[in-house]
Amino acid sequence: MTQSTFLDLVQQSLSAETAAEFERRVDDQSARLREAISAGDLDSPDFGVGMELEVYAVDDEATLTRLPKSVFEADCEKELGLHNAELNTSPDPLTAAGIEAQADKLRASVESTRAAARDAGCEIVLDAMWSVPPAEGTAAYFGDVDRENGVLVANNMAHSPRYSAIDTAILDECDGSVSLSVPGAEVSVPTILVESLTSSIQPHLQLPDTETFPDAYNAAIATLGPVLALSTNSPLLPVDCYDVDDPETLLDDTHHELRIDAFEEPINGAWEKVRFPDKLDEPTDVVDLLVADPTVAPFLREWLVEEPRETFADEFWELDHKRGTYWRWLRAVTGGQPVGDGDDRSIRIEYRPIPTQPTVDDIVGLQCLVTGLVRGLLAADHPVKNLDGAAAEAAFYNAVRDGVDAELRWLTVDGEETTDSSVIYAELFEYARRGLREQGVGEETISRYLDPIEARWDRRYTPSQWKLDWVRAALDDGQPFAEAVREMQQAYIEQSSTGTPFAEWDAPVGRHR
Repeated sequence: MTQSTFLDLVQQSLSAETAAEFERRVDDQSARLREAISAGDLDSPDFGVGMELEVYAVDDEATLTRLPKSVFEADCEKELGLHNAELNTSPDPLTAAGIEAQADKLRASVESTRAAARDAGCEIVLDAMWSVPPAEGTAAYFGDVDRENGVLVANNMAHSPRYSAIDTAILDECDGSVSLSVPGAEVSVPTILVESLTSSIQPHLQLPDTETFPDAYNAAIATLGPVLALSTNSPLLPVDCYDVDDPETLLDDTHHELRIDAFEEPINGAWEKVRFPDKLDEPTDVVDLLVADPTVAPFLREWLVEEPRETFADEFWELDHKRGTYWRWLRAVTGGQPVGDGDDRSIRIEYRPIPTQPTVDDIVGLQCLVTGLVRGLLAADHPVKNLDGAAAEAAFYNAVRDGVDAELRWLTVDGEETTDSSVIYAELFEYARRGLREQGVGEETISRYLDPIEARWDRRYTPSQWKLDWVRAALDDGQPFAEAVREMQQAYIEQSSTGTPFAEWDAPVGRHR
């Protein structure tokens, strides 16, 4: 794509004429999708699972670095920043064989991407947030932007007219800068590329029966806080974002999951688009909530796709494009790759708050926890689906701040509201195991993937706590804050690359070399 074509597409996206035509198509497509959902056209043969994994690249000193183009010839795709990559697994049935297929595909994809990166002189990291800035510094990296004919071009962002159109629209709405305010740091930058601080995993669960989708979705909303509390992995921004005299106080005050802050605050300076999900009453609510969300950077199908419409998803191209900026921590997705004997007439839950985990086994373990849990709660008709939305939201943001020590909210199987985490996690793992058994998954597979995640609760220990403990230990040994963070990051990368599940990592005592 030439630069003139790139700029033309962005300018077309930002025009009033495009906005009007885009909304006309969205209205038409949403009406047809409501009819398809109501008719049961999105029912599938069985439950299915898939996964998205985001990673970033560093050099041999744990310093953030850009990925060469050669890496993308491996089994990965470009993401927002030039240092980012995304790995995906095609979906499989939620069975023992399907889980192992997911694990095998994910391992193969990570290994091939790592090999390509190492050939190019860098390292792929399974991590939720980079804390060692690039050589030029975080402010300079994010501040490398140009304006061409009214279009914002962030030079360290993947060269995508869609990304640039979103960036331009949001920065224009925010008077030229977006900001992030967290304990110890005030960050202001001229691009939404600040979101590339973060990396996530996104388990997908395809539902076979559209009528039961609201119950499954509402149950999933109730799990967001407890699941995030077990998986926190981003307690520190890049170290040059901080201006603190007392790093110990910073370590005490920081949020365990800064990824949520880093994604919400910059975007929400323009519109409140990144937020906790709403509960559903009817299956068609997934369409209504999407349509009501503010549109950002509309594109028309013919600008990018020349082939005739052949699939179910093609019929709803503009509506699906709008979903790309429907930023909720849980969202519904219609269409997609077929699972088993099904087709792309499907509906799935996309579970979005989980930060990237240290190893593939940890990632698959959380995939099993999420999908098994929603399946088990649905099979039991568990009352937690009726948990008040405000209570579920409070639990979620408590987990953002306090990790595994957060005050959570839950409705027990007897319908009693509780904040007792021991009760909550007992049910969480009970129903996750039940859901996997409902799908014929054997005890060996269940134990392999769920036991290490449950061990985090037993130890009251998560990756974010490990990182904070490492930095504290290095400070106690006399290291300056910046060097303590770099040593922590190097140790994390080394430990992660072994593939040893996090539950088997030792808590830091003094600096590991």
